[in-house]
Amino acid sequence: MVELATQAHDASRQRHRDPHSLVREPLRSRTSPQFDELGGIQRFVDAPDAFHVAILSRLVRGRSPPVPVPALSYAVIITHLALTSAEYEAFVRSPFVDELIAGEEGVSAIVILDSPTAITPPGSLPLVVCALGGEFGGVGPAHADVVFGAGDVDAALATIGRSPIAAVALSVLLRMSTFLPVDSGLAAESATYSLLQAGPEFASWRTRTPAKGAAPRESVVRVERCEGRLDIILDRADRHNAVSRQLRDELATALQIAVADDSITSVCLRGEGPSFCSGGDLAEFGERVDVATAHITRLARSPGRTIARLASRLTAEIHGATMGGGIEMAAFAGRVVAHPDTRIALPEIDLGLIPGAGGTVSMPRRIGRQRTAALGLTGRVIDAPTALAWGLIDEITEVGYSAHGNGALLI
Repeated sequence: MVELATQAHDASRQRHRDPHSLVREPLRSRTSPQFDELGGIQRFVDAPDAFHVAILSRLVRGRSPPVPVPALSYAVIITHLALTSAEYEAFVRSPFVDELIAGEEGVSAIVILDSPTAITPPGSLPLVVCALGGEFGGVGPAHADVVFGAGDVDAALATIGRSPIAAVALSVLLRMSTFLPVDSGLAAESATYSLLQAGPEFASWRTRTPAKGAAPRESVVRVERCEGRLDIILDRADRHNAVSRQLRDELATALQIAVADDSITSVCLRGEGPSFCSGGDLAEFGERVDVATAHITRLARSPGRTIARLASRLTAEIHGATMGGGIEMAAFAGRVVAHPDTRIALPEIDLGLIPGAGGTVSMPRRIGRQRTAALGLTGRVIDAPTALAWGLIDEITEVGYSAHGNGALLI
């Protein structure tokens, strides 16, 4: 293995000196696959119009030339590896793995082509380790970051390619946050979120979508008390109850009522209008340039932490668009009831961010790390039956809307 590593390292350096190397930069005019050996890796690069990239490792000593594998296509050129499980094992154990994953041309994702029962944990390596399963969010080896169906790989790699820093940050974070206590997990998530807010991917999105700010209102959260029951209603229906700073702060205050009063035996969290909560208010994203202070504020005023504390007494009633922070907070509840029209997604990846309202803590506790990653790495929308099958919600209830357009569940 030492001899192999030395040969691979020497080959890598020789290739970088070779002016005829086909992998000096992405090939954008080729119509048929081209390849080059770089440190024992065969890299196949195809033109963007064909959208094919397949990379096979030859780090295993004495292996014969690789056999063809199904091409993986996507709309944005990124560097990823398509490896067998044996090649993956050799890759993550290689003494030169840092050279292969570092820099602008480094590897950001690995797709394992076969179906191993177990793989070596990637640890803190900044990679998205994808396994192929029978379906989106299916079953795969325990230490893979995410499991996709064969038909989902293209779209997933395209999304990862648009925001590779956020995708890698989410994958690494989920490897540890699943096993942390709630408070520690929230702190790790918030720190990662703040780092990404200062990163180039979010800056690019913010340049394309300038912050407009949200005008303050008299109140955006209603609280109703009837004996031992406390109803907390998000009341910003014209914005689909998007989480502004005002809504976050008022919700945190309302939840503290139940924490302080043991005579409240049940708490119901619901939303007014067509949606429970569409996630963070994009009009405010990026307004606070001091991401360190934003991290401290996020920890101090965390509705998710308080919902977790009240979980045994709290039911979240969701409907319509339940996106981003909406499902992240609701998943902390001891019981989640959904209207059949509920649509759930984690769209933060398209902004160059990760879930920031507790989703990397609450959702893995309900649906596991890999399904949380599947949602977070793709922004894919799932319906209520899928959410029920996964365990993200506990019940689907057929209910109607009031004559005044109240979208809250009527139970």
